[in-house]
Amino acid sequence: MADLCTLVICGAPLAARAPDVAAALSISGWRLQVAVTPSAASWTDAAALTQVAGPQVRSEHRQVDSAKNRERPAVVVVAPITFNTVGKLATGIADTYVHSLLCEALGDGVPILAVPMVNNRLWGHPAWQENISRLSQAGVRWLNPHDGKVGAPQMVKSGTGDEVVKRFDPAWIVRELP
Repeated sequence: MADLCTLVICGAPLAARAPDVAAALSISGWRLQVAVTPSAASWTDAAALTQVAGPQVRSEHRQVDSAKNRERPAVVVVAPITFNTVGKLATGIADTYVHSLLCEALGDGVPILAVPMVNNRLWGHPAWQENISRLSQAGVRWLNPHDGKVGAPQMVKSGTGDEVVKRFDPAWIVRELP
């Protein structure tokens, strides 16, 4: 059986490529569990994502009477990760299904590969560098949305999101997974 990859999608332009990212992961042999923040819904083609990922696309906590999924993923991919999610993950705020999932993965030592989509207007916020540093020290790896290289996070100039989305290659993510 293939290893489980949790794909997390946050609300930013790169979320439009979520079906492509899911397809690349699936083709490369990963089983998928997909989690979408409520704000990502307007950026993502839900039907296309479900067609690729199957019924494992969730944005809300399970119902009390439904079965738990206790399988630990081998890896978590967050594409894109936003300023909001970086802040919540760095400070342990687990107030939504997605943020709970991410906090649990970080706490359990699951490898996380994140593709930040944060613009220059937020980049200078005093909490940003602290949060990036904290998450980097905890093992989060950052994939540059411009060229697919792993390293220090790179900002996206405000107004260039469509260009970044067009040039983004989902194979960059697959290449960086264990």
